[in-house]
Amino acid sequence: MFRRCFCFILVYFVFMNSLCYAGSQVIIKVFHAGSLSVPFSKMVAIFEKHYPDIKVRLEPSGSVRAIRKVIEIHKPCDVVAVADYSLIPKMMFPKYANHVRLFARNELVLCYTRHSKYGSKINSQNWYQILNLKGVKWGFSNPNDDPCGYRTVIAVGLASFYYKRPEIVSQLLGQYTNINWNKASGKIFFMAPQDLKTKGQKVFIRPKSVELLGLLESGAIDYAFEYRSVALQHGLLFVELPAQINLGNLKYTSFYKKGQIKLANGKIIKGKPIVYGIAVLKTAPHPKEAKLWENFVTSQDGQKILLDCKQTPIFPAKEIRVKR
Repeated sequence: MFRRCFCFILVYFVFMNSLCYAGSQVIIKVFHAGSLSVPFSKMVAIFEKHYPDIKVRLEPSGSVRAIRKVIEIHKPCDVVAVADYSLIPKMMFPKYANHVRLFARNELVLCYTRHSKYGSKINSQNWYQILNLKGVKWGFSNPNDDPCGYRTVIAVGLASFYYKRPEIVSQLLGQYTNINWNKASGKIFFMAPQDLKTKGQKVFIRPKSVELLGLLESGAIDYAFEYRSVALQHGLLFVELPAQINLGNLKYTSFYKKGQIKLANGKIIKGKPIVYGIAVLKTAPHPKEAKLWENFVTSQDGQKILLDCKQTPIFPAKEIRVKR
């Protein structure tokens, strides 16, 4: 009888202790660009071993949408990490964030599979011609939701300058979407409508670029614009676009500015090298723990994970703060 009672008490205390431990864990929420899903998942596994009292909940989406969930829907969030660092100063300073840390780079590529039409013929000089061929289907993400989307549109505009083929914009975008544009003074300016639509079954648009991967791998589309890191992480074939188009080379910063786009929310995005940003929010429910996550992502350990995931880190991370 005594032994049974002792065992019961022991089990009870173990159970209550586990409840207390679970209750003491802090859950931080991270809204992030879909292209960070692979490295961030790997980071979470290591981070939670370092900090067993902290659990990280990742919520991927297009970067613009990630920010809008905070500033428009007011969803609780501790950290945002976006594929275009400039979105944080433009959309979140000074009310929701007072800094952003630049921690990674990337570049655009055109992905395909061994089943893609004309996959054996496509290259960095004819890709725009291949995309325009009859029967070829391709996709990109919504410029209003995802930086990869507005970067794709800007890249198409830059291609018209680089190849000296002004018809590229009309052939790839004008015929199949309701995106508008005009050229003036050696620049091209796009306007992405709120009700972005496609015409026919040639071009496919999804909220974030990684959502195109399923269409690509199933054969529903032949090509998709993605980031180089995403292509490598998923073992996809891809066309390396010229440096003047891929938005991945600091050397061509001035050339990238030839392309601009006005989003449905009125924000104007200028072509520039792809740089990722991360910030703990001023409205973070758990600022102390959120800062630990930001510090880990930008640490040598975090940057090594980025490198292992085929993404170029920026170390040490550069910080931009609200001007006082």
